[in-house]
Order: sequence, then C-alpha cells, then structure tokens
Amino acid sequence: MPGPLSASREPPTRVLVVDDSPTARALLVHILGSDPEIHVVGEARDGEEGVELTRKLRPHVVTMDIKMPRMDGFQATKEIMITAPTPIVVVTGCLDDGELEVSMHALRAGALTVLAKPPGLESPDHDRAARELVTTVKAMAQVKVVRHWRPRSSPEISLPPAARRGSPRRAVAIAASTGGPAALQHLLGELPADFPAPLLVGQHITPGFVGGLAAWLNTICDFQVRVAVNGEVLHRGTVYLAPDGHHLGVTSRGTIALSTEPPVGGFRPSGSSLFESVAAAYGASAVAVILTGMGDDGVKGLRAIRQTGGQIIAQDEESCVVFGMPGAAIAAELPDLVLPITAIPRRLVEIVQS
Repeated sequence: MPGPLSASREPPTRVLVVDDSPTARALLVHILGSDPEIHVVGEARDGEEGVELTRKLRPHVVTMDIKMPRMDGFQATKEIMITAPTPIVVVTGCLDDGELEVSMHALRAGALTVLAKPPGLESPDHDRAARELVTTVKAMAQVKVVRHWRPRSSPEISLPPAARRGSPRRAVAIAASTGGPAALQHLLGELPADFPAPLLVGQHITPGFVGGLAAWLNTICDFQVRVAVNGEVLHRGTVYLAPDGHHLGVTSRGTIALSTEPPVGGFRPSGSSLFESVAAAYGASAVAVILTGMGDDGVKGLRAIRQTGGQIIAQDEESCVVFGMPGAAIAAELPDLVLPITAIPRRLVEIVQS
C-alpha cells in the first residue's frame, strides 16, 4: 500500500512531442522523459497526427515543430487551440527568416512560447538547453489556455486631423512575457499608421527569436517595427524591440539607451528597467502598458511611472494568457486602467492625442 507521501505526490506532466524528424523526436523524448515529473504520452510525426493525438491523449503540454509535412506547426497549433485547447511550446530547429515567421504565427495562433531545439548530447550547450526545455514545459503546463474561435474583423482606428497636426511629446513603453507576441500582434495591428509616439517594447523571448518577432510584426503593422540600436533617435509611429541580452531604455534627448546591466528579477530585457527609464526621460508624458506574462516583472518600474505622473494600462485577466504581470500590477494598485487587449489600442490613441 502506498504511503502518505506517494499518495499526495502530484501526477506527472503529460507531454505530446510533435516533430517530423525521428532524431529530433528521440532527443526531445529522452530529455523530457529523463525528468521524473514528466511523462511523454505520445509522439506525432506531423501536424495532422499531432492534432489527432492531442484530441485522443489530452496531454498537459504539446511540444510543436514548425516545418512538417501534411500540416505544419502553425496550422496544427491553430487547429488544436480551436478543437482541443492545450498549452503548446514551439520547439524549432531552424532560425532562418521563413521558419521564424511561421513560429511567430504559431504564437499568434495560441502557442505560449518558442524555444530553439536543444543540440545533441555531445554539445557543450546540451545540458543548459535541456534544462530550459524541461523548465519551460513544466511552467507552461500550469497555464490555463482558452479556446480560440475563427477570427472576426475589427473596426479600424484612425486619428482625427487635429491630432495628426500636433500631439504632445509622448512615449509608450510596453512589457510582456508569456503570450506577449499574440497580444502585441493585436495591439500594434490595430494602431493607425500615423500613431504620434514611439513605442518601446520589452518582450521576454528566447534568444535568437527577437529578429523574427520584429519581421513578423512588420507584416501586420502599418508602421515600422525594428530591433533597437543603441543611440538611435526615436521616431513617432515606430516600434523598438529590446534586443537579446539588453535592457531597453531611452535618454532625455530622445535616443535609445541599451544596457547590459545585470538582469532584473531574472530578466534582461526587464519591463521594470524599461519603465524606470521611460519615467525618468518622459515624466508625466510617459505611458506604460503591462501585458500578459508570468511573474511580476514590471511592477517596480510602474511605481516610477506612477511617481512621475505617467499613465498606466494593464491587460485584464480574461484576455491574458497568463495574468501574472498585470495581476501583480493590479494587486499593487498601480494601473489607471485595466482593459481587455481589444480595447487597449483605441485607449492609447486617445491618450497620446490628449
């Protein structure tokens, strides 16, 4: 008869591995199966089989390859999130522009995060990458995903002529983590091309993917999205993403200031670092937006925004993939507004033209 400890032990995290490469599948199964808290319940050779096994096996997490025959990872992610909503971790083996773009589309379709495939056992980077995969899969298993529906069109937002002629000097700082790329896709995709302020974004994302995120967002925005370069001048209607391994900030002269200072709360880029920098440079003209993500990154920086008189918007719980970061900001009573992601673009337009 099992003792009290074994009776109370949490059941293992059930994982389905979807990858068309037998070698890659075997490596992922080996890494995940080596952890006693993970049980690999199935393997799929393409997206179509992945959708079928997700419905049949009901795993806690799916690891999803991108380039596969019959049905790629993007299409499979869309179908799973509509028919059998399950946390999905994209695990891609190629960082070329085409695969990165499809990976970003998978995030828009409902995948939670994206990782590079771990190298083979002989690589000096294997252990680090394997730990990251295991840690990510366990964390994503705790996320309560929601069913996706067929997309519907949204009303277009435009600025009145008076706002185009002259607007107050403003900057919008945005922090996001898990679920952030999809939230950014909606937020930025709904803003008008002549949005009269620069937008600075600190998104927690696996190293090597920020360039793909910028390229993908450029396909759905009416203005330029770029990876920030130290010292460049800020321009209205331009989105600046924090590069790998750097905190993103600004100067009082209106230029980008990148930093390799130590991580804040384990993150570099950090939302708190971004918000503090924008608060110092823009004061009451700063606008901060805190989006979906685990943990509480950003809260410390939002206090600086509050102290200097800036405005703060938090994404609401219902529209978040993970309510951690906005929830922590709300618990600290920092936001001026708590809005669904669908309402944030219009409110930003109203704020920057006020």
